Amino acid sequence: MSRHLLIVAHAPSPNTRRLRDAAERGARHEAIEGVSVSVRAPLEAGPDDVLGCHGILLGTPENLGTMSGALKDFFDRSYYPLLEECRGLPCALYVRAGHDGTGTCRAVEAIVAGLGWQWVQPPLRLRGEWQPSFADQTEELGLYLAAALDAGIV
Repeated sequence: MSRHLLIVAHAPSPNTRRLRDAAERGARHEAIEGVSVSVRAPLEAGPDDVLGCHGILLGTPENLGTMSGALKDFFDRSYYPLLEECRGLPCALYVRAGHDGTGTCRAVEAIVAGLGWQWVQPPLRLRGEWQPSFADQTEELGLYLAAALDAGIV
């Protein structure tokens, strides 16, 4: 059975694009055979994209202590259409946080709890000055979620 992973990531800067690309690279790893992947910007993604997936990976920069306005817009347009439709959807989150990312994680976690989605692991907070290891960590997150879907673990 083929599964589908949706990556919804706001990537307004070169570094956030590196993270989005790393997440996709991990999810498309050659060892993953039974998972298709699509990547959508939050302003382009909507409820139909989520209804067609078996897992979702969210990515956002920390903006003024919370998620990006683009990711918030995605949730604003999708929350009620998805409220009773996707309970238990496996999800993960990475946050590119210039500070600590706590407020960003808290905001996304509240929405995810309301939707009844299930975390596959705690949110990945990439804090402080940019480090090349951030891309490696995000690639691992994409790989982990895709592998879990491929194996039927989630």
